[in-house]
Amino acid sequence: MKLEQCINFTLTKAQQTVQQLFKAELAPFGITPGQYAILSCLWEEDGQTPRQLAERLSLDSSSITGILDRVEQKGLIQRQAVPRDRRTLRVVLTDKGRVLEKPVNQAILEANKKVLAKFDEQDLENLRKFLYMLNDHT
Repeated sequence: MKLEQCINFTLTKAQQTVQQLFKAELAPFGITPGQYAILSCLWEEDGQTPRQLAERLSLDSSSITGILDRVEQKGLIQRQAVPRDRRTLRVVLTDKGRVLEKPVNQAILEANKKVLAKFDEQDLENLRKFLYMLNDHT
């Protein structure tokens, strides 16, 4: 099989292209796509545990810890102990993290438009369907 026919190679190459575009769109805000994913989860539901975030993003505990460390260092989140169970941490947005929601989401919308501009509605629907199908089988 030629390398270009290998689905892993094709998906990885596409993911790298998309990742670079998103990195460029998020750079003015000082965050990475991985950090955006954390913030996005918290904008939807603030106060989640690191485990909840890791499950939602399909990350292992060491990966989530590193990302949370970097986002916390930027002053966008805080980890707070739960009063009734001090072993449990909740990740909460700071004011600085909340303020980013609207402009960052706008940048993400623009990045999505750029990536998906080559697709008509039917192609886009099929692309999403096929990617969901792949995710359901892994």
